[in-house]
Amino acid sequence: MPDSQPNNPLHGVTLATIVEELEAHYGWDGLAERIDINCFKSDPSLKSSLKFLRRTPWARSKVEALYIATFSKPNPWGER
Repeated sequence: MPDSQPNNPLHGVTLATIVEELEAHYGWDGLAERIDINCFKSDPSLKSSLKFLRRTPWARSKVEALYIATFSKPNPWGER
């Protein structure tokens, strides 16, 4: 069975990479504005954010959705 997941935009992207790229793009303040969770508002760090997001599925889902919305490239043929 092939390991390819062409329809999964997060395939092969670690949670650490997601948080690092979002923080580089928006900054901690920008992340806190978009996703209202304390790990982005109160003394934010990569380590504390990863610890929280790994234990909290609803927050991780929001971060992954923001990553996809921010960095996914539109399909030139209009397909999903």
